[in-house]
Amino acid sequence: MFGYVVMNKPEMKFKDFEMYRSFYCGLCRELRERYGISGQITLTYDMTFVILLLSGLYEPPTKKGTTRCIIHPVQSQTVRKNVITEYAADMNVFLTYYKCVDDWKDDKNLAKLALGRLLKNKDRKAEALYRKKTKAIIHDLDELSAMEKAGEKNLDKMAGCFGRIMEEIFAYKEDPWEGALRRMGFYMGKFIYIMDAFEDVEEDVEKGNYNPFSEEYIMEGFQERVRQILIMMMAEACREFEKLPIIKYADILRNILYSGVWCRFETVSGKRKEKQEK
Repeated sequence: MFGYVVMNKPEMKFKDFEMYRSFYCGLCRELRERYGISGQITLTYDMTFVILLLSGLYEPPTKKGTTRCIIHPVQSQTVRKNVITEYAADMNVFLTYYKCVDDWKDDKNLAKLALGRLLKNKDRKAEALYRKKTKAIIHDLDELSAMEKAGEKNLDKMAGCFGRIMEEIFAYKEDPWEGALRRMGFYMGKFIYIMDAFEDVEEDVEKGNYNPFSEEYIMEGFQERVRQILIMMMAEACREFEKLPIIKYADILRNILYSGVWCRFETVSGKRKEKQEK
């Protein structure tokens, strides 16, 4: 359920893209160092956004270096890491592990079973460091799973549950900015859940998996209705973002919030339209 909070590369300045990539590579290296190759597999653009957001807000000391990897074996890549990178790596592995467990229970997804086994016990680092936060996330994941099994029809209820999960991840500290970060995370979480359901609805119906749109996707105006819901979610998230005193990385973050998050929607909508016209 990740990969929707991405940049719009054609609309991003070259220097901003290099900065974004350095934090993405930093998260990749941190996952490898803390959790090995299995941790590295969990790398997501969504957590890179979280790193940039929290780094821009709190401005922690950030180390800059270079690295080579399998993807870039010849040319060294710039890497930036800080304490937020460590936090994001822990949260990423923790959330991925529990999502894999849930997907195996619900869909018998063998790929998720295999990844879950690789990550087993590695989630305990996050649980030990952020006990209150991980307890809340596990509770919401269990609630989400239970509602899916019960065939819950209320989209807002389902999306809100995932919104609370992202809310916990965004709320890095208990401080004056916690409220805005929580609200921003909540609405972005709802956006992610709805976008994921929108993209997967045909496949889920075909496989007999749960999807909140399973009865609506064939109705006239479905795509536009989903678009309007997503616009409302991102409008609320952006409203909270603009309350934060962020100067560093602000252009990158706005590229993602106001443009990048819509790239996947347009791609999915275009493919669906092409399929319908054939």
